[in-house]
Amino acid sequence: MYHPKAFQIMLLFLFLYSTNPYVSISATYEYLSSGSSLSVERSDDVIFSMDRRFSAGFYNVGVNAYCFTIRFTKPIKFTPVWMANRDQPVNGRRSTLSLRKDGNLVLTDAGRSIVWTTNTTSTSPVQLRLLNTGNLVLQTSENIILWQSFDFPTDTLLPHQPLTGKSKLVASQSRTNYSSGFYSFNFDNDNVLRLYHSRLEITSVYWPNPSQASWQLGRANYNTSKIAMFDLLGHFQSSDNMDFFASDFGIGPIRRLTMEFDGNLRLYSLDERTGNWEISWQAISDLCTIHGLCGPNSLCLSPPDKIRCSCPPGFKLKDDTDWSQGCEPIFELSCDPLESKFIVLPDIDFDGYDYNITLGATLQECQNMCLELCSCKAFLYKMSGRGICYPKILLLNGYQSSSLGVKMRIKVPRNMTISGGDRLKVTPLKCNPNAVVPLGVVYTQKVTNSSLKYLLWFVSVMGGTQLISIVIAWGYLYVRNKDSSSIEQGYMLTITGFRKFTYAELKKATKNFSTEIGRGDGGAVYKAELMDERVAAVKRLEGVSQGEAEFLAEVSLIGRVNHMNLIPMWGYCVEKHHRLLVFEYMEHGSLAENLSSNALDWEKRFEIAVGTGKGLAYLHEECLEWVLHCDIKPQNILLDKDYQPKVSDFGLSKLRERRGIDGSSFSRIRGTRGYMAPEWVMNQPITSKVDVYSYGIVLLELVTGKRSAGSNVVCEGEGSVCKNLVTWVREMMFETDGRRGKIEDIMDTKIESAYDVAKLDLLVKVALYCVEEDKDARPTMSKVVQMLLQDESGD
Repeated sequence: MYHPKAFQIMLLFLFLYSTNPYVSISATYEYLSSGSSLSVERSDDVIFSMDRRFSAGFYNVGVNAYCFTIRFTKPIKFTPVWMANRDQPVNGRRSTLSLRKDGNLVLTDAGRSIVWTTNTTSTSPVQLRLLNTGNLVLQTSENIILWQSFDFPTDTLLPHQPLTGKSKLVASQSRTNYSSGFYSFNFDNDNVLRLYHSRLEITSVYWPNPSQASWQLGRANYNTSKIAMFDLLGHFQSSDNMDFFASDFGIGPIRRLTMEFDGNLRLYSLDERTGNWEISWQAISDLCTIHGLCGPNSLCLSPPDKIRCSCPPGFKLKDDTDWSQGCEPIFELSCDPLESKFIVLPDIDFDGYDYNITLGATLQECQNMCLELCSCKAFLYKMSGRGICYPKILLLNGYQSSSLGVKMRIKVPRNMTISGGDRLKVTPLKCNPNAVVPLGVVYTQKVTNSSLKYLLWFVSVMGGTQLISIVIAWGYLYVRNKDSSSIEQGYMLTITGFRKFTYAELKKATKNFSTEIGRGDGGAVYKAELMDERVAAVKRLEGVSQGEAEFLAEVSLIGRVNHMNLIPMWGYCVEKHHRLLVFEYMEHGSLAENLSSNALDWEKRFEIAVGTGKGLAYLHEECLEWVLHCDIKPQNILLDKDYQPKVSDFGLSKLRERRGIDGSSFSRIRGTRGYMAPEWVMNQPITSKVDVYSYGIVLLELVTGKRSAGSNVVCEGEGSVCKNLVTWVREMMFETDGRRGKIEDIMDTKIESAYDVAKLDLLVKVALYCVEEDKDARPTMSKVVQMLLQDESGD
């Protein structure tokens, strides 16, 4: 039916739209033509490859900071393969990528300054296309390529993308900071591909082994082509004879070769079932040989499961939340040879930075040489032939390895007494909610003169008036037509990449917070139905007093943590004193609720154990952000419609009681009684092992069905002595008369379905391993997952 008023409003909208240069409709593109542009404000301004595998557009990399990026479209987790402006992000408003009619592709910031350009020209029409290979190509109507992203890689190579003598892969600074980092992969002057570490005005090669000649490592430096690439099968070849195959060699997986921020070069294959990237080759297996991981004056210790850093005797950790800062001496050295002595450390070396390597020297001569050299910090002496002396003027790239077979002697003051002698002690990092620092780029407005200021004010008022008219018009059309797509257009995406809700919206969605589905230390959780009919869980945070900018920065960190076994965040609300988080709703509630019912058979319990372990392993190690949960318990493990576990409440210590954190440690005990590791009450350093302990308690509850809410929880009969859960399981499984107990003696009687005795027994063993009193005796979460899946892997 024709409605005159609606038609008049639409005409008004079209008129206002045409007169306002800052209002436009977002769209997706197959290509960008001459005279067109992409806007940072339009989230759908994206160029797709024909097969939709790749997409190119603006992506948020910091507080109001965006980069123009080529990414894989399919994995849920953001995986960039190229960035135009990784070291100079642009503002989240009025920044554009424009293809000018003269053939130049230009990225401009909000202030209209040029941030990046291809510096190309063409007299014929040009197009910007994203090929199915992931190559962004600027070409003329005659198909002449003027510029292509394949010639300017950032940290990643794609199949058939060449790495040449004019290009290099440069790692990002961290998993969340995409600016240029400290590690690179490129051809050296001798035509050999190498890995470099550049920091503190020092550049060093650490792979392939710099102590060996190229020909000994199978590399050929007698070539001039300087080119390398890998194919769709996963076969890498280089002009210097570097050659390797992916472990899953063959057609099929999507692959990428990435120079990682931790200094390792890795080939990844995409598991499209899970959306995870699996390592199919890596350059370095002994991570301690990577330079710079532990910082100056420190030592890298490499057990099988995880790197650890240590300060030598006489040194202390410079920043107890960041090992990359290294160690610093607690003494001052004198240049007087009589005022110094040496501490001997076996199987230790600091790679490089030797002062005049001396052949044919005795141990005493080497020692005297270092004493008389004021800048000498230590020396290494090798009994090879007549003896070789290596005085060290810098203590960098230190590591311990039993294969070294040498002794490092560190110079210290003669009157200094070192407690513990030459024993190395690992100082764990503190449980610091601020361990992750995102890219600190915030756009600031330039100072303008008063005339320009009033002009901008006038334009803003006029634009605001037009915008109000547009909103009224759209609102009227929505009421008349009930067009559900207009709801989506009303979403305001913020700097975090997920939706910002108003308090009124969430109050309405939760029906005035009427249906409480959970409550924890962070606050109450309510069931909600959003405007798009999705069911959500809204957590109303308590004890959060940060300002809006600080709150958004920390919520952004939680939102970027992405794993199938971690609860996904959909949005947030920050309004006046209200602070709320919006998560996906879990149909089956918490593990605590289900343990008291008959809903969990044996298979579900084992999957919950494995899934929870994977989520924690990701938090501790895979995302490399050192996120500690500090409150693992069944109430914080939620189950979706398929009973798959999702760890919740991780990162909330970032948002609560900000003033109670001194920047390096927690000011009070965190966690829940019955699940807390001994370190909390013994005032010991808090590490990821507190989560391992709590996880072990959860495993025991999964097996036994008994709760660990207090110190005395298991009472076997009237008048018997009550015991805590850990003690009871240990005594039941390992009888005092030497007879091993049966798993059925402790198993939850509600497990009525068939069960795997071997796996059940394995679950108990892993649980008891996790709840060891000594934190160093507990495994890491990645080791836990490996043990639980050993049967599936065939070990």
